Amino acid sequence: MKTRFMAILMMTLALLIGAGAAMADDKQPLLLILTSGDTQTQGMALVLSNEAQRQGAEVRVLLCSEAGKLALREHEAPTLKPRDISPKQMLETLMQGGAKVDVCALFLPNLGKTQEDLLLGVSAAKPPIITELLLDKKVRLLNF
Repeated sequence: MKTRFMAILMMTLALLIGAGAAMADDKQPLLLILTSGDTQTQGMALVLSNEAQRQGAEVRVLLCSEAGKLALREHEAPTLKPRDISPKQMLETLMQGGAKVDVCALFLPNLGKTQEDLLLGVSAAKPPIITELLLDKKVRLLNF
């Protein structure tokens, strides 16, 4: 009787652990496409993305046009009230939380820059991968 109870207990624990792992893997994917050069717009997009990440979303960021400059090592972004933090710092926080960040494929060559000019961990986007995300009905899209 005791062995049967232990077997049932072990199976129940295995099911609970498996369900917890499945829920952990079931993160809501979010793609932020940020093109605006406006500091407040960049800030709001990144505030929402950081909050989504804190709430369990799997965040991916595509920076294009003026917003791509946030990914450049040399770029200095102004800070925003009330926390006195810049959009670039918000982007770095997002990356520390596990977000994948890319610049548009056209960004570097048209600015005369290379991969070495980007923040560590940022790369040039591969259009087929981004297109796959855009076509995935499970991916939420934020566009600023």
